[in-house]
Amino acid sequence: MSTASKYFTYILRCSDGSYYVGHTDDLAQRVAWHNLGHGSTWTAKRRPVTLVYGEPHETESEAIRREIQIKKWSRAKKEALITSDKRELKNFSKRRKKQPASSENMRRRSVIKSL
Repeated sequence: MSTASKYFTYILRCSDGSYYVGHTDDLAQRVAWHNLGHGSTWTAKRRPVTLVYGEPHETESEAIRREIQIKKWSRAKKEALITSDKRELKNFSKRRKKQPASSENMRRRSVIKSL
């Protein structure tokens, strides 16, 4: 990826410790805009915000796709991305196996079916 990437996906840490994920074509200007209260309603109520992660993209659609992906992640997985903890990030990325149904749940299901 070239150093002159045109778009970015970013994560801000808000003053209350929450995270905000977004995309932009000018990272420094967007962070300043958030801190002026002109960003999203979420960040406007939680200023100041600090940029904790930025990821360059060649196209806006790539940046938006990545933003949507990261927004679905747990807080812990976002923190693994922010800290570049590749091992933890990989662990979070593994698909979770379905837990087998407990015998109690199986009994409940059979009772419901018999009604």
